[in-house]
Amino acid sequence: MEPTTEPATTGMHAPDEHAVTEQAQEKVKEGAQTARDQAQHATQQARERARDQVDQRTTQAGDRLKDTAGNARSMAEHLRSEGKDRPAKMVEQAAERTDALGGYLHEADADRLLHDMEDFARRNPWAVMAGGLVVGFAASRVVSASSAARHPVGRGDAV
Repeated sequence: MEPTTEPATTGMHAPDEHAVTEQAQEKVKEGAQTARDQAQHATQQARERARDQVDQRTTQAGDRLKDTAGNARSMAEHLRSEGKDRPAKMVEQAAERTDALGGYLHEADADRLLHDMEDFARRNPWAVMAGGLVVGFAASRVVSASSAARHPVGRGDAV
């Protein structure tokens, strides 16, 4: 039998195929790393935009509450000028609390708000659960009311 040259030829191509496979794997790894980096960058940008939005909205809400507190103080002065001291005192107290909340919202950033909400939830889990129930109930009423507005005829009624 004659010796074949296939093993020698295969042996010569094997290192080239191995190198190509390694290069391809390296390219895939680089592509995957680039994709991960881009995803992380996009996530970070989204977080920053969300924080900026929360900061802007809470600052605006704080300013509105402070304006409302100022209006309430004017109302309290008017009530006092009419000799209605007790209602004036109640309005003044509400104005002070509204002003304090407005100042907090104006000064607080997104991280502080989140930390304070987490802290409140840890200290008052029942209040958070009750709040969740109230929000859920209110949402169900809104859905029910919107459903009734879209479908004025009852389900069992035949027309």
